[in-house]
Amino acid sequence: MAQLLRLFQTLLILLLRDYISAEDGETRASCRTAPADLVFILDGSYSVGPENFEIIKSWLVNITRNFDIGPKFIQVGVVQYSDYPVLEIPLGTHESTENLIKEMESIHYLGGNTKTGRAIQFAYDHLFAKSSRFLTKIAVVLTDGKSQDEVKDVAAEARKNKITLFAIGVGSEIEEDELKAIANKPSSTYVFYVEDYIAISRIKEVIKQKLCEESVCPTRIPVAARDEKGFDILVGLGVKKRVKKRIQIPTTNAKAYEVTSRVDLSELTRNVFPEGLPPSYVFVSTQRFKVKKTWDLWRVLSLDKRPQIAVTINGEEKTLSFTTTSLINGTQVITFAAPRVKTLFDEGWHQIRLLVTEDFVTLYIDDQEIETKPLHPVLGIYISGLTQIGKYSGKEETVQFDIQKLRIYCDPEQNNRETVCEIPGFGWILLQSEWGCAVRFLDHTNGSFLKGSWFEGLI
Repeated sequence: MAQLLRLFQTLLILLLRDYISAEDGETRASCRTAPADLVFILDGSYSVGPENFEIIKSWLVNITRNFDIGPKFIQVGVVQYSDYPVLEIPLGTHESTENLIKEMESIHYLGGNTKTGRAIQFAYDHLFAKSSRFLTKIAVVLTDGKSQDEVKDVAAEARKNKITLFAIGVGSEIEEDELKAIANKPSSTYVFYVEDYIAISRIKEVIKQKLCEESVCPTRIPVAARDEKGFDILVGLGVKKRVKKRIQIPTTNAKAYEVTSRVDLSELTRNVFPEGLPPSYVFVSTQRFKVKKTWDLWRVLSLDKRPQIAVTINGEEKTLSFTTTSLINGTQVITFAAPRVKTLFDEGWHQIRLLVTEDFVTLYIDDQEIETKPLHPVLGIYISGLTQIGKYSGKEETVQFDIQKLRIYCDPEQNNRETVCEIPGFGWILLQSEWGCAVRFLDHTNGSFLKGSWFEGLI
């Protein structure tokens, strides 16, 4: 039933897409519309077999349905390989998703040996090198065995030429080191394993999210020992230049900005989120405030000033609301009113974290999970309006508050890696490490050990 509901929702989005895109002369930006060159390099060797190859084709079709195909959007090419590569679908030959899918469904299984290196080189020479579009280039290599030719140098050369490589290994005959040699780093993001071809359907949503991250989230944020794809909203809005006064947060190395009513923190959305947002992401903000009214910590407005996305602090009710788009009625507002939300209003430093997925949104405050609420299917955002922070709801007046961090991470797994070491006053022991933050210890507000503490298993 859940699958039928998701299929109905997808069809509804497709039917309403043209109407929605033309509304008010604006265009919605999302993973569906983000321009990219995407090439699937499919293992067609004897070990795959004709039945499994049909499963591969269905998987390919299911992923492709998530994108708008055309000269201004994504272009998809397909290479099948065994002893030699075959160009099944060149880049740029289709202007509609429907025609592309028909051609995918008509691909015939080859059979033969496994020459993965030759296939990657072929994809570069005959697809990527011939594309005149200067945009994101992605290749997805799907294989179920060790290559019978050299792949390391070929893959390294492709990556050197700005091609992002994903590697998906199927079954017990794959070699982990070879997949890691093919793919970009970190391997936790670009390498996937499944036990058999039936299981590749389980990673369809993950692959869709990762492909979206590549095209929608081109910028990287340094986080400890790794870079995370995402958006540093403070950088996007030029806070460093606009806000003159800095604050040293006590007992930490973190520095913050003192925002006053004289500062306008606004920027054209197309300059901050040029291709919209991915279907899942993590919103993180660290701030303190005294204002008791209702104000938007962050919001994305359409051209006619309607909020499309917002994180709203409701001062009178002492609640927090999350606004996002909705396929059903345009927008949806989710309000979190659990008792712990009230801690945000104690005039101290706090971190707000929202894990947003296609199905639900979860609120965390100071690394503690507060509440999860369901979401209706969302639409892409209009990028012709403004992105703003620190504004009274429904007004252009700036709120006086202090802000240390305001980011969106495109990888939802960052929710499990994010720390709160910039926040003072919880009685934590903090030690610097190569991973960035520190050791989290005892929260004296409730006597519990905080999630992720290195000492949890020792005490």
